[in-house]
Order: sequence, then C-alpha cells, then structure tokens
Amino acid sequence: MHPLVASRARLAGYLFAWTPIAGLLCLVTWASGKMSWQDAAAIIAPACVVYAFVCLSPWYICRVRPLRLANAANLVLTYAAASIAGGAVLEGVARFAAAATDRTTPPVGLLFGLGSLLYLLSVGLHYAALALEASRDAERRASEARTLAREAELQALRIQLNPHFLFNSLHSISALATIDGARAREMCIRLADFLRSSLGLGSRESIPLREELGLARRYLEVEQVRFGERLRVEADIESVCEDCAVPALLLQPLVENAVKHGIAGLVGGGAIRLAAGRQGADVSITVENAFDPESLAPRSLGLGLAHVRRRLQVRYGDGAMFDAGPSGEIYRVVLRFPCESPMASSSRA
Repeated sequence: MHPLVASRARLAGYLFAWTPIAGLLCLVTWASGKMSWQDAAAIIAPACVVYAFVCLSPWYICRVRPLRLANAANLVLTYAAASIAGGAVLEGVARFAAAATDRTTPPVGLLFGLGSLLYLLSVGLHYAALALEASRDAERRASEARTLAREAELQALRIQLNPHFLFNSLHSISALATIDGARAREMCIRLADFLRSSLGLGSRESIPLREELGLARRYLEVEQVRFGERLRVEADIESVCEDCAVPALLLQPLVENAVKHGIAGLVGGGAIRLAAGRQGADVSITVENAFDPESLAPRSLGLGLAHVRRRLQVRYGDGAMFDAGPSGEIYRVVLRFPCESPMASSSRA
C-alpha cells in the first residue's frame, strides 16, 4: 500500500496539495479561449481528484524498477507508455465530466499533454522520496552500528577494569598478611563484600551516583584495614545529585590511584576527599588525595585515568569534561557530565 494512502492525514494533505495544480489547469484551459472559467472549473476539479490517485501509481513501479543506467532504456519505454496512459486518463475523465454536466468539452490534446507531464513529474517525485527513505534507512543503520560499537567498547573497558582493581586489592592483602594476619583476614572479608557489590553493579550500564559512591566507600574501607589511621576519607556529597546516573565502576580507578599513588607514598598518610554536586544540568565529581610531589610518576596513573576519560568520551562525547593533575601537594581529578536519570540513561545505552 502506498504510504500516503495508509494515513488519512497524509492523504488529506496530498489531495490538498493538488489544489494549486487544479487551479493552474483551470487557468490554462480557460486561457485557451474555448471554455468559460466556470466550465473549466467544473470539469477540471473532478478530473484532478481522480488523476491525483492515478499519480500515486508510479510508487509501485519505482520500487521494482530503481534508477540504474543498465536499465535506462526499459525505464524510458515504461514511463513513456505510462505517461501516455496517464494523459489519456486525465483527458478522458475531463470529457466524461463535461458530458455528464452538459458543459463545453475541453480542447483536444491540451489535457492529454498536461496529464503526461504531471505523470512524469510524479515519477520524479517518487524516485526522490524513495531516495530520501533509503538515505534515512542507511543513517538509521549507521546509528545502530555506532551504538553497538559504543556498547562493545564500554563492555571491553569494563572487562579490562575488573582484573585491574582485583589485582590491586589482592596485592594489598598480600602485603598485609606478612605484617598482621588478623587484619589481613578482616580485609579479605571486606574485599568479599566489596566484590559482591562490584560484580552486581558492574554488569549494569549505569547506576545512580549514590550506589557508585557506596562502592567507592567499600573499597576505601578495605584499604583502611591495611593503612589504619594513615588513610582518612572525607565526603562532601550534595543530595540533589545522588540520583544522577553514572557509568558503573566509573570512580573505582580514581580511588585506587588515590590510594596506590597517593596515600601509600606518604609516611604519615593523608586524606582522600570525594565531592559531588550539581552545576546546572550537569553533575560534577571531584576526587582529591594528598601525595608526595617528588614521588609522583604520572605515567603510572595512565591506565586508570585513561579508562575513565575514554568511558566518558564514548558515553557522552563533547558533553563530558575530564581534568586531572597536581595542585601543590594535592592531586585532583574532576569529572563533569550530564545528569541523567538511571532509567533514561539505561534506555539510551
């Protein structure tokens, strides 16, 4: 079925578009000098209504005979015959309307020629419409391909990330076991609780910031067993941003770096600060930690920060901002990206 016929609104709009065409045919017929304006209007109006449906027929031909140089001769013959038949239909309907209403018959050949031209114009418009439809389909398929590629990349990043933080945690337990077995056992228990939570959240594309922060705190609790009073955690979280969706395990590499490359290198330890708030339509997250500027090896931070940067870029494109670097004896990482609801973010993924 023709897409215009399938919708009443489209069909009504299509028939309305024929109004200026009918007016032009009336003007041409009247200008021939053989008919009054009233007779021309009475004959052309019903003829155009019928011919409007005739001009929908090229849609079926255009779909089975696409424009190709190889079949150009067949197309010329096909549409030449169809346009002749179309012109004959328009003139025939006009003559029938004239006879039925006892009005002057239109000039011979005039409506035939105009009908043939209108049919060929309809053919061109149908090919243009089909080309536009094909272009939209191609764009939609390309968009779906980009979405699948983005999801595959995000999944690959998560797969790479999980062994990374697990290795760091096991290394911490190994280091503690030689010093204090009881604390090592406590750390194993906390790590088990952390892994249960992380594995559950890591299988989801996005989670509320509240859950992501809770996971970061569990990880820091594991490390607090190892470092004791050397590791202090400060949090400044605005409640208005806790429901904003974030990519799952986004903060994990940041708190790992804060511990491994910051607190672990300080004899007296230091604080890790987590802050989150709203900035207009965006959510801003800051992770800060004390560190020894002389012992910082920027290249060693590359893996975790590169994961976070890339995930934000893949997820939000130019809508995200990532900034990381030292400021005095504080290393600061700032993330900013659109605040979405968890449900909206999941549907987008």
